Amino acid sequence: MLDRRALIGAALAAAATAGAGRAQGWGDPPTPAAGDPAAPPYPSQERFALWPKGPPGAPRTMPAFAPTMNGPKGARELWLRGIAVPEVHAYRPARPDGSSLLALPGGGYQFVSFQNEGMDVAQRFNAGGTTVFVLAYRLPGEGWATPWLVPLQDAQRAMRLIRARAGAFHIDPARLGVVGFSAGGHLAADLAVAHAERVYAPVDAADALPARPAFAGLVYPVTDARIGGAPRMLTGGGAEPEPAVVLRRSPVTRVSAETPPSFLVHALDDPVVPLEHSLGWIAACRAARVPVEAHLFQQGGHGFGLHLPPDLPGSRWPELFGLWMRRAVAAPAA
Repeated sequence: MLDRRALIGAALAAAATAGAGRAQGWGDPPTPAAGDPAAPPYPSQERFALWPKGPPGAPRTMPAFAPTMNGPKGARELWLRGIAVPEVHAYRPARPDGSSLLALPGGGYQFVSFQNEGMDVAQRFNAGGTTVFVLAYRLPGEGWATPWLVPLQDAQRAMRLIRARAGAFHIDPARLGVVGFSAGGHLAADLAVAHAERVYAPVDAADALPARPAFAGLVYPVTDARIGGAPRMLTGGGAEPEPAVVLRRSPVTRVSAETPPSFLVHALDDPVVPLEHSLGWIAACRAARVPVEAHLFQQGGHGFGLHLPPDLPGSRWPELFGLWMRRAVAAPAA
């Protein structure tokens, strides 16, 4: 199991400083991805940038792209920082069935866990016929204006561009869902409730398309920015936003009848994101009469992605999610 507790926990506990994101706190020291023999193939063979004229709210000095390999020997994984050009990386199945997922990796908004909660997700769900798009989104703490909106801007734009290119990818735009992990789970939940919130000026015709996901998978998600150190997570470990901003970016408070069906995964022994985040989302969905399914496992910890030991029941969650998402948005009759 991959263990990111120290770094993500620091982000959520608001103990991060400007250099805390470089202190892994676990495993071997990070190495540049290009210099690590364990590095996976990156970037993907098929990808596209979100913002043709540059992202909104760009700082005067753009962040420098910094992919690194992190973790112990035999279990190192690719993390991304310094994302100045947010991109969608597309992974196509051999036999697409029309379903698709936008995968939003976690990392406490300090980094993007691109391999564990992105590339590995694509490989698993490609096997079942689902086209997977992994979003390399901008991080709030890297100088962008209104940092708490930066990930949502990218996620909304990604959904619209994917739908605009549905024909080229052989997907049904009505069957495009989202799956997010940890901070990526916060982003997925935020997208689920704020898909129509105007957070950037329209760029082109794609921005007339809906950003609402057909369904949302939330894996050990942060759903309430008011809990613990989550407010500073919204700024990537910087100053805590105003209370009104924290409330607005607490998606659990905005669940409504327009929220898509939701599927949740959480381990009861998660030491980083309290179970209350998922319990609150379940209660909010039930109050709003939104279909919801949840799997709460006794063991698993945090940051496990798709890599729990096979003897743990939680290792079956991808299979359960695959079954559920096909029932949540059934394919049209032939």
